[in-house]
Amino acid sequence: MSRAPISTLTVRQARTIGGEISVPGDKSLSHRAVLFSALADGTTVITGFLPGEDCVCTMRALQAMGCNIETDTATRLIVHGVNGKLRPPLEPLDCGNSGTAMRLMAGVLAGQNFTSRLVGDPSLSSRPMKRIVDPLTKMGAKIHGVGDKHTAPLDIVGQPLTGIEYTLPVASAQLKSCLLLAGLFATGTTSITEKTPSRDHTERLLAHFHAPPVIDLKDEGQGKTIRVRGGSRLHARDFSVPGDFSSAAFWIAAAAALPGADLTITNLGLNGTRTGLLSVLLRMGAHINESISDSSCEPYGTVRVYGRKLRGTKISGAEIANVIDELPIISAIGAVADGDTEIRDAHELRVKETDRIAAMATNLRAFGVAVTEHDDGMTIHGGSALTGAKVGSFGDHRIAMSCAVLGLFAKGETTITETGCIATSYPTFQEDLQKVAIFQEGGLASFLSGNR
Repeated sequence: MSRAPISTLTVRQARTIGGEISVPGDKSLSHRAVLFSALADGTTVITGFLPGEDCVCTMRALQAMGCNIETDTATRLIVHGVNGKLRPPLEPLDCGNSGTAMRLMAGVLAGQNFTSRLVGDPSLSSRPMKRIVDPLTKMGAKIHGVGDKHTAPLDIVGQPLTGIEYTLPVASAQLKSCLLLAGLFATGTTSITEKTPSRDHTERLLAHFHAPPVIDLKDEGQGKTIRVRGGSRLHARDFSVPGDFSSAAFWIAAAAALPGADLTITNLGLNGTRTGLLSVLLRMGAHINESISDSSCEPYGTVRVYGRKLRGTKISGAEIANVIDELPIISAIGAVADGDTEIRDAHELRVKETDRIAAMATNLRAFGVAVTEHDDGMTIHGGSALTGAKVGSFGDHRIAMSCAVLGLFAKGETTITETGCIATSYPTFQEDLQKVAIFQEGGLASFLSGNR
């Protein structure tokens, strides 16, 4: 379903950014939509599915456990649900580079009546899974990884589970979703309390598939508790995946920071737990109009961005959870804003696909940007002229795309190597860059190239 990945991407400085585009389907929702559809009874049609490598790993894992999924087109799936009764896989389930696939699948598999193994690529296999192993073990699961951090491969011996009351130690939609999914297969009620809000896609999709959780809001600033009842059945219901805000973030940020730009993005997911970037950019002086078309399940609509000179800001505290995926592009845009942009309380960036703090600090310096690195973030000293550079992706799709956007602001030529990782989340990134960027000199083909 995915094309051959681009290994090297070269860009030059853009004269402006504009036009109208839509971005591929939301990655978080695509994972969850195909997973929930597979566990439901009946047939679900999913439109707008993201055919990136991460989501395809989830789809293939479900197929390997007996779920019949027809790929009508790359973005339209017909999922014949198994009513929660998966079959033992004949071989390890490959999650590729996807932490979402591994963590959500672990929650489902913990309560099955068979043994399974979850594996991943070298990057995913270095990421700690202890955060899900500990609470799943409290529910009665038998799940083991490698070493004290329980890195992949994860060996799971399916067991009868019992619901627990658990407070998330950090804001993590993946951990929350893992435990809610396990709770569907547990005896009794599973209660998850989060003090800081994280993405609520799982809660929304539980309701969409007719197994609504009970949500108790705490006093202001104390978060909420989400409860699911064990044995709740999911029922098939068609679902349309809107455009991925985290993919659109690259174009929103680039257009906002380039004076004279005028860019419209349509059919875009506008879930309030995902759009923290808009608040950050508005605080930096951006001019952005947001229009919601529908909010019945997942809000979606249109965003129009007008470019102007931005100023630095500080991102920290509770705001971090709502912009965690956008912090690499925020750091890139901070480089072209006036003054300092400070990112703190972002320890989570140290254990993403790569250490995103160290990776972005290294690459920003290559462009001539002064950066002060902190244990929990960085300070970008913006406003200096940028020079094109040759930088690596560190095997991280968001690092690669953030640096490609930064190249649009840098004098000369910028080359990003090892960009095959972009296909995990945004397989049409190069094509969309061609649509929105108008370069300083000559034709587009001369200054935007990808080598496969």
